[in-house]
Amino acid sequence: MEDKMEERILTRVGDFKVTEKDVLDFINLLGQEGMQFNNPEGINQVAKELMNQHLIYLDAKENKLDEDEDFINELNVAKEQMLKQYSMRKVLESVEVPEEEIKAFYEENKAMFKPMYSFKASHILVEDEDKAKEVKAKLDEGQKFEDLAQEYSTCPSKEAGGELGIFSTGQMVPEFEDACVEMEVGSISEPVQTQFGYHLIKLDDKAMAKDSDFDSVKLDINNMLLGQKQQEKYLEVTENLYNKYEVESFI
Repeated sequence: MEDKMEERILTRVGDFKVTEKDVLDFINLLGQEGMQFNNPEGINQVAKELMNQHLIYLDAKENKLDEDEDFINELNVAKEQMLKQYSMRKVLESVEVPEEEIKAFYEENKAMFKPMYSFKASHILVEDEDKAKEVKAKLDEGQKFEDLAQEYSTCPSKEAGGELGIFSTGQMVPEFEDACVEMEVGSISEPVQTQFGYHLIKLDDKAMAKDSDFDSVKLDINNMLLGQKQQEKYLEVTENLYNKYEVESFI
């Protein structure tokens, strides 16, 4: 099927031809924006534009625009930029992070890597522990969480029965989040103290979005250490080049 697509020539001039595959490849390069051309009319439009571009190139060659001084200057600037980028890639492509170095970093910095959760919870916020215990006793007696939230909570969420909606790791103060991590779904916490007061938390749902074991964070560590090593390599190479070419600095 692909061979037939390659053979289907939509337009041609001399040895240059635009095939259906050329057009579809170009449309794919445009991503979402290219979808508007993925129809017979659009394909014909793109084929014509690809030919237009080639004709402009042929005309430029015929008129020897490639020999214009301005063009040669632009070409040299572009070549210089491309050569810089290519050289930098060659310098950095040899930089790697050994597996044992990634593992050592993980072991030495485990506190940096916490599991990522998403939570759905409600809470009742009161000013002191005695009030929190009083409300907790009412909950243990079977009174509805939502009703008690509306009656006692000092948080604006009281209007929604204490509902906080869905939140992720890092969005709540640590004491509140740690309590949610330890709780079972459907349970209600004992009073949890934070800078805002005392919370009674009802955990409606909890899901782990990302684990914190080595395999889960290995790529992140590799990318971080690789960036550091590449920066060190860059500074090392440029420092050597400063000495090699005897750069004079006036700053």
